[in-house]
Amino acid sequence: MELVAEALDSIPAEFRKRMKNVAVVVEDRPPEPPRRLPRPRGMRSEAPLILGHFIGTPATQKSVFDLPAMPDRVVLYQRNIEAVCRTEAEIRNEIRLTVIHEVGHYFGLSEDELRHV
Repeated sequence: MELVAEALDSIPAEFRKRMKNVAVVVEDRPPEPPRRLPRPRGMRSEAPLILGHFIGTPATQKSVFDLPAMPDRVVLYQRNIEAVCRTEAEIRNEIRLTVIHEVGHYFGLSEDELRHV
């Protein structure tokens, strides 16, 4: 969790101040998808590992009129991050990149927008 705290601290203060009601958690792995679903056409036989996930409503879609809700969540998947990294330095960097990516989703950025950041 120390590496996650470092990654959060690396986010510029102007963005950290705007993060409201969001929890950052670490889980071993993402939940398994149901086995009965067919694989979409053109999808590789082995999908890339999911390193993180934003669960919630992006800040750009929230209203002051919304009722209080459970916190939004940024989830990091520890085993998947470890599987794609060889060194402690790579793990530290991947955690930082994944946190920034998922926080980008919190702020309403799409996958395409995040690829160009």
